[in-house]
Amino acid sequence: MSTQPQKNPGVATVLSFFFMGLGQIYNGQIGKGIIFIILYAISVALMFVIVGFITTPILWIWGMVDANKSAKKINEKMGQEK
Repeated sequence: MSTQPQKNPGVATVLSFFFMGLGQIYNGQIGKGIIFIILYAISVALMFVIVGFITTPILWIWGMVDANKSAKKINEKMGQEK
């Protein structure tokens, strides 16, 4: 039986919308969240050489989608454990 509370996919998505990687951290995926934060920082730095204007929005959207899907997967696993 799991004592971890269910994760709200909407909250995870909104957190990632405002700060990249925060949705993953909310989901309990600390390492993944830190990786997203680092990748996002690198991508923002790449804006000085134009490439970041392509990679930053892609990474930002990917982070939100991943946070949402991860929360749903966590909730599904918790439902199967009961």
